[in-house]
Amino acid sequence: MTDKQSPGFPKDAEEARIDRDVTREELAETLDALGKKLDVKTRVSESVDEKLDQATATVAGKLSDPAAERFRKCADAVRSNPLPTFAGILGLIILLRLILRRRDS
Repeated sequence: MTDKQSPGFPKDAEEARIDRDVTREELAETLDALGKKLDVKTRVSESVDEKLDQATATVAGKLSDPAAERFRKCADAVRSNPLPTFAGILGLIILLRLILRRRDS
């Protein structure tokens, strides 16, 4: 080998092992970050939880205590099983659009 090796090339086996381990750690961190970004279900769940917390705090400040407690219970039900709730809301929106279209024609 010549003394004019590229600056990023390891000089001995120990340096190569260290470089390999650092590269593995960086790759593992990158894959973990990508996995979190691609986990749509978890991201949506976190977003729903955040929105429900904001709505609950807003409602609690404007309603009486019994009504605020009832709203908290509904928010917890949505949080524990959001799919039927969103399906119901989507169905309601579709129904309202159909009613409005019939009324306009």
